[in-house]
Amino acid sequence: MTVLQPRAIGAPLARLDGPAKVTGTAPYAFEHQVQRPTYLHPVQATIARGRVTGMATAEAEKLDGVLAVLTVFDAPKLADTSDGELSILQDDRVHFRGQFIGAVLAETAEIARQAAGLVRVDYHEETHDTELRADHPGLYAPEEMLESKATDTEEGDVEAAFVNAAVTIDRTYTTPLEHNNPMEPHASIATWDESGGRPQVTLYDSTQGVHVVRKTIAPMFGLEPEQLRVIAPHVGGGFGAKGAPHAHNVLVLLAAQRSGGRPVKLVLTRQHMFALVGYRTSTIQRVRLAADPAGALTAVSHDAIGQTATVKEFAEHPAVISRMMYAAPNRRTTHRLAALDVPVPFWMRAPGVCPGMFAGEVAMDELAEACGLDPIELRVRNEPEIDPETGNPWSGRHLLECLRTGAERFGWADRDPAPRRRTRGQWLLGTGVAAATYPASSMPGNAARIEYRADGRYVVQIGAADIGTGTWTALTQIAADALGCDTDAVEMQIGDTDLPVASVAGGSSGISSWGTAIVTAARAFREQHGENPAPGAETTKEAADNPDAEKFATHSFGAQFVEVAVDQDTGEIRVPRMLGVFSIGRAINARTLRSQLIGGMTMGLSMALHEESVRGTRFGHVVTQDLASYHISSHADVHDVDAIWLDEVDEHANPMGARGAGEIGIVGAAAAVSNAVYHATGVRVRDLPITVDDLLG
Repeated sequence: MTVLQPRAIGAPLARLDGPAKVTGTAPYAFEHQVQRPTYLHPVQATIARGRVTGMATAEAEKLDGVLAVLTVFDAPKLADTSDGELSILQDDRVHFRGQFIGAVLAETAEIARQAAGLVRVDYHEETHDTELRADHPGLYAPEEMLESKATDTEEGDVEAAFVNAAVTIDRTYTTPLEHNNPMEPHASIATWDESGGRPQVTLYDSTQGVHVVRKTIAPMFGLEPEQLRVIAPHVGGGFGAKGAPHAHNVLVLLAAQRSGGRPVKLVLTRQHMFALVGYRTSTIQRVRLAADPAGALTAVSHDAIGQTATVKEFAEHPAVISRMMYAAPNRRTTHRLAALDVPVPFWMRAPGVCPGMFAGEVAMDELAEACGLDPIELRVRNEPEIDPETGNPWSGRHLLECLRTGAERFGWADRDPAPRRRTRGQWLLGTGVAAATYPASSMPGNAARIEYRADGRYVVQIGAADIGTGTWTALTQIAADALGCDTDAVEMQIGDTDLPVASVAGGSSGISSWGTAIVTAARAFREQHGENPAPGAETTKEAADNPDAEKFATHSFGAQFVEVAVDQDTGEIRVPRMLGVFSIGRAINARTLRSQLIGGMTMGLSMALHEESVRGTRFGHVVTQDLASYHISSHADVHDVDAIWLDEVDEHANPMGARGAGEIGIVGAAAAVSNAVYHATGVRVRDLPITVDDLLG
């Protein structure tokens, strides 16, 4: 694979979309200017399981300004109802509390909301089940997991290895429900135009992938792809929640069929987002480690239990990470799910890997103590030469370099390994470390179009998404180097299904996938039109396949270091320092890369100390459904966060030599915090989030 020679790549170029965003001129989904808009507000189920037996809409319809009321009894019919999450208002069944069962269309958002509250609903209520337990009688093995991973794996004789081991660890770790909560709520504007006979539909949406939305939604409404245009130039965060369409996208399009051609605007409230747009499933994970007297692993066993929804399966894979992280001759991983009467879980930053590495890396810390080894030294002794899962050589595994670089920078050598030894006044001090990893991937089917214009600029088009990560800027840098021009000579166009197809911004695959398409198109453009193209010269090209994809194991790696201070009297936890050292291949943009890594680390801190969605089992809904009761990290929670990366190029990953960095920052961060809390207090907390009660109880 020929890797680009960087000129623009690697520079800390300021965000090209920054001025528009800080001046308020960058349109987000709900802000696009449309003529004579109408407004939609949903009606939600107030039971967790059962049937709707009646909906009284007269009071709502009498309200001045109400245009239409949709119910499960009279909504337009969908052409495809195979997706249980998206097939709303098609029958009277209630699968979870908060499910859409109707909506009000009105002249203003306020009228629509008031009228929705006037709709009276009768139910036949049934007994619901919303509680995940390790002994749940309905636990089952899904056919396959997220990313088509195998549900269970086994290698060697695990039980014999545990019988004969010198040192063993057998612990259970839990993580709670967590909700993504991007700053911009999910929002859409839909226009359904039948003036030409054949419907032409436009959807302004807050999404991580316009083409994914079109591919999923169009068949549900009996539309050909070219009949549905999806537009999303600016997106205010997603963290996975906007990686696929959800029920609100269907709802706004159903309403658009009743609006007489007028645009329909829908924005979810923060409370809606706790029921309708996905979340990270809670997990119960049993991790067993066996080692010889020197600390070399002889067996790894990782059993993960999670939840899915009765209406649609989503199978997260926390144990998958234990298939490749460390060397061991005997290994077993399993996944079991309980199908509950709850909303459908979905992606949240580093799905599967993030909770899986919390359990795995705290277990490694416990093993290090049991073996009398430094936690870094234990990881050194269990470093695999090749990928244990595939048997392939690594494209670039530099975990040990990350650990050693971080240890030197963090001052790890001065650490007393015994817990509860260091104090400063009333504060107990501790430090912790954890490893991080995330698979590097590129999605197939991406394409880019390049056109040279008379003003001397190159227009580069691809239907990618910028969810706040810096896509506009990073792709401009890649295009400039691929074309051999300055960044000022590139006009990037993204976020529209009228542009060439692009995969979703997810799985840390966006820049790798889209960048490869742009490089492929740029090289084809030069081959076709030369170094001095005529105005109007144009080339469209699909991304080339990576010849090394099946030959090498391609992952990003990192090391997380944390210092904590715990008040001896109150149990209050403060984090004076966090340091992350990462191996992510070549940096495309140093400024946006650091922002992504620090953002991920902050979310990991939040996972460790704050985040928990509490589901009340009596009524079946999340009761912490706002940012007052669902706590997240703030500036006061940490004094200094720093992220650095190794100077490297991964020649097997893609033509840029880069690997994804959007998710790895969160991976391992919660484990490092937990390990540091143990070092400070001597109290091992295996259930997130870590609370005062855990430390003082």
